[in-house]
Amino acid sequence: MVEGGGNRRGRIAAQRAAEQAQVRKRRLWLAGGSIVAVIAVVVAFVLASSNGGSSGAAPGSTAAPPTGGDVTSVVGQLTSVPASTLDQVGAGTTQANPTSITGPALTSGGKPEVLYIGAEYCPYCAAERWAVIVALARFGTFSGLAPIRSAAKDGGGNAEPYPLTPTWTFAKASYTSSYLTFTPVEGYTNIPDKATGFYTVLQTPTAAQQALLDKYDAAYQGAIPFIDYGNKFLSVGASYNPAVLSGLTWAQIAADLHDPTSAVAKSVLGTANFATAAICSLTNNQPASACTSTVRALQAKI
Repeated sequence: MVEGGGNRRGRIAAQRAAEQAQVRKRRLWLAGGSIVAVIAVVVAFVLASSNGGSSGAAPGSTAAPPTGGDVTSVVGQLTSVPASTLDQVGAGTTQANPTSITGPALTSGGKPEVLYIGAEYCPYCAAERWAVIVALARFGTFSGLAPIRSAAKDGGGNAEPYPLTPTWTFAKASYTSSYLTFTPVEGYTNIPDKATGFYTVLQTPTAAQQALLDKYDAAYQGAIPFIDYGNKFLSVGASYNPAVLSGLTWAQIAADLHDPTSAVAKSVLGTANFATAAICSLTNNQPASACTSTVRALQAKI
């Protein structure tokens, strides 16, 4: 049973009201029991050095424009936010924190498992991924992160909330850590199928993953992103308003993460600190570089 979920359920209800065009597709995914062909999508993006405000994608395109810097260097900034900066932000301006759940320990490879289920079209997933990456980078190493945008319109021409939010996809990324296992599932692409109006299936949850989704996400009517921290903590939906990222390039967002006074840092790093607090509860507060006194203090709030 999810504890203290009333405020979060109210927030999720508001999010879902804003994304009515997505509900129909999401429920089909949750209800579907058949094996669907997985179609790999290559998201085109341009690696270029340009000023931070540049935009190289066509209007309405979900392909990532120039990031305002080399992708490798932007990922480097994103995954190297100093602990001192994170500690200065603390709880930040998050709208919701992970909540406690009760269930058998979720593990993989003999380590606590963090299960993420989202979709590339989803703006709430787009916002949450920034924080998830910052948090997980404190425990391990990412490779293969690629910049994308959330969807602008679905196949029926319906506008999506917070369109074209800049983000990253976990679809082809890998993660290594001595402390935990990270398992991402990007259910759909950000490209709608013109014939059906639904987004193209990208990755399908396993039966075990679907069972966790059905069990713990029922109260939120299938909202995503869904993040299960070792079956000890649960996070559903965005923890901050995706509008904070509106109009910014990847490079600008990554740079703002190193300024604890910025609105981006207060939202993204605050969320990352709560995610870190949840993970530290799974790793017996190791390593010390991640599980700082500030982070441990936040554990009492989740």
